[in-house]
Amino acid sequence: MMEKTAKRGTRTGFTTGACSAAAARAAVLGLVDGEVPAEVDCDLPNGQRVRFAVTEPRCEGQGWARCAHAVVIKDAGDDPDCTDKAWLTADVALRPELPGQVLLLGGFGVGTVTLPGLGLAVGGPAINPVPRQNIEANVRTAAGALLDECGLAVTISVPQGLDMARKTLNARLGILGGISILGTTGIVRPYSTAAYRASVVQGVEVAATTGAGMVVLTTGGRTEKFAIAERPGLPEACFVQMGDFLRYALDTSVKVGLKHIVIGGMVGKLTKIAQGETITHANRAEVDTGLLAELAARIGAPPDECAAIAAAETARFASERMTALGLLEPFHQALAEKVVSTVIGRYPGRFQLDVLVCDFDGVKIAEASSGPLADDLLLPAFEPEFDPTGDDD
Repeated sequence: MMEKTAKRGTRTGFTTGACSAAAARAAVLGLVDGEVPAEVDCDLPNGQRVRFAVTEPRCEGQGWARCAHAVVIKDAGDDPDCTDKAWLTADVALRPELPGQVLLLGGFGVGTVTLPGLGLAVGGPAINPVPRQNIEANVRTAAGALLDECGLAVTISVPQGLDMARKTLNARLGILGGISILGTTGIVRPYSTAAYRASVVQGVEVAATTGAGMVVLTTGGRTEKFAIAERPGLPEACFVQMGDFLRYALDTSVKVGLKHIVIGGMVGKLTKIAQGETITHANRAEVDTGLLAELAARIGAPPDECAAIAAAETARFASERMTALGLLEPFHQALAEKVVSTVIGRYPGRFQLDVLVCDFDGVKIAEASSGPLADDLLLPAFEPEFDPTGDDD
C-alpha cells in the first residue's frame, strides 16, 4: 500500500532572528532576576509580541562575573526550512567597563562574513540588520536599569549551525562557519509550499474583482509598503505579496484579464526576473552577476568595476559599487528597463508593466514602464502553464 504524501499547509513559524531575540531576552532576565524564565515574551520586528518556550535556562557566577544562558528552539511552521529545530542560543555576560552598551557577538554555528555585498561588516557575524536591531531592542527592554550600571555582551550561537549551513548558499556568498541570523518581520511564511502558491493565485484573482484593472506584485513586506506609497488610492486587495512565485502571479493576471501589472522589488529579486527566472527562490536560481556587469558597463562604469561585479556572488555588491561611483540611479533604471523587456518578451501584448525599484530601506530609486497597450490588439486565448494546486516548484 502506498503511503499518503503529507499535505503541506500555511502554518507560520518564527525566524532565526526572532528566536535569537527571545533567547537573548530570556538570558538578560536571568541576570536581572537571578533566574532565567521557562517562557519569555518577545517583541518581533513586525510589532507582534509572542511567547516562546525557553530551554537550558541557567545563571552562573557572582558579582560582575555573572552570566546567563538560554535557548529557544526554532519552529519554522510549514516552511521546509533547513534551520527548523535549530537551537538559537544566547549567552549574556556583564561588561562593567561599557555602561549602556549592548555588544552583539557571533558564537559557534553563526556564520562569519568574509565578502562584501551583503550589507554586513566583513569579519563580523552574519546577523542581518533587522534581527540585530530586534535583539538589541529586546535586550534593552529586559535589562532596564541594569544598563545604567554596566554593558552587556550578547553572544548568539547555534550548535547545529555548521551542519545546517551546508544546506544553504552561505559558503558561496562568503558566509563561512555557520548559518545566518535572518528575518525582517520575525515570522516565517511558507513561501515554498503549494498552499502558498495557491494563495498568490487567489490574491491576484481577488485583485481582478476590485474594478481597478491593476495588480501590484511585490516580493515581501518591505517592497509592499514601498509600492503602497507609490500607488496610493488603490484598493488594498490590489496589492499581492507574490514572494518568489512570479510565474504564478503573472499567468493568473493574464488569465483573469488584468491589463496593468506593477512589480515592486529590490535589486536581488529584480535581477533574477531580469535574467528570465520566474521562480526566484534562492535555492532555485543564482543571481546572474554577469548581467549586472553588462548593465553597469552600459551606463559607463569602469571596466575593473564591471569585472568585480561579474565575479561577485550577490546583486547587492553591484548596488553598493554603483552607489560608491555615483551611478546608483542610472544603474537601477537600466535594471528596471531590463525587467520590463524580459517580462514583456515573455508575455507580448498581454499587459502594461510598470517596474518600481527601491533600496534596502524602502526608498524609491527608479521606475520603468512598457507603456499602455494598444486598444485594438487581438490575442489568442491564454492558458497558464501551471496547476496552482500542484507541487511543481
